Amino acid sequence: MKPILQYIIITLLLALASGCTEEGGTPMDTVDRVDLERFMGDWYVIANIPTFVEKGAYNPVESYALNEDGTIATTFTFHQDGFDGPVKTYHPTGFVRDTQTNALWGMQFIWPFKADYRIVWLEPDYSITVIARAKRDYLWIMARKPEIPADKYDEILAFVGELGYDTSKIEKKPQRWPG
Repeated sequence: MKPILQYIIITLLLALASGCTEEGGTPMDTVDRVDLERFMGDWYVIANIPTFVEKGAYNPVESYALNEDGTIATTFTFHQDGFDGPVKTYHPTGFVRDTQTNALWGMQFIWPFKADYRIVWLEPDYSITVIARAKRDYLWIMARKPEIPADKYDEILAFVGELGYDTSKIEKKPQRWPG
C-alpha cells in the first residue's frame, strides 16, 4: 500500500474514532428502552439540524424495517428544493449497538463508517421521537404524523437545548400531504 493511501486511511480512522466519543466529555443518555418492532415504520421529519444531504428537503420521511439479521433497513425519502422537486432516496443501514436498550444505533451510509444515532426522546405511544448525536452536530425530531402540537415542539426544543444543542440551528421541515 502506498504511504499516502495509508496516511489517508489512518487519518480517516482517527477522525471517526474521535467522533464516537462524547463531546466535551458530557454524556448523552438515551431513552431506557426501545421496542424495535414498535419503532419500525414511517417517521415524518418535523425538524432537524440537517446534514448536507438534507438541505432543501420537503416532505422528508424516514422509514425503518427490521431485517432478519437484526439490522435495520432504512429508507430516507424527500423532495429536493420544493414539494414538486425531484424525489431523492437514500438507503442507509442501521445497527443496534446497545441491545439492552435498543436506543443506541450506528447508521451506515458508506461502508465501513457508522454514524452515531441515539434515540433520546420517545413518546410512550411511539408517536414522536428525537434522534441525537453525541457530537451535538445533527438532530432529528420525527413523528408518525406530518405535524406535532406547538407546545410539544417547544417542550422538545427546551429538552434538546438542555442536552447541549444550539437550538437556533434546528430547521422545521416543510410537510404537505394530501387529505
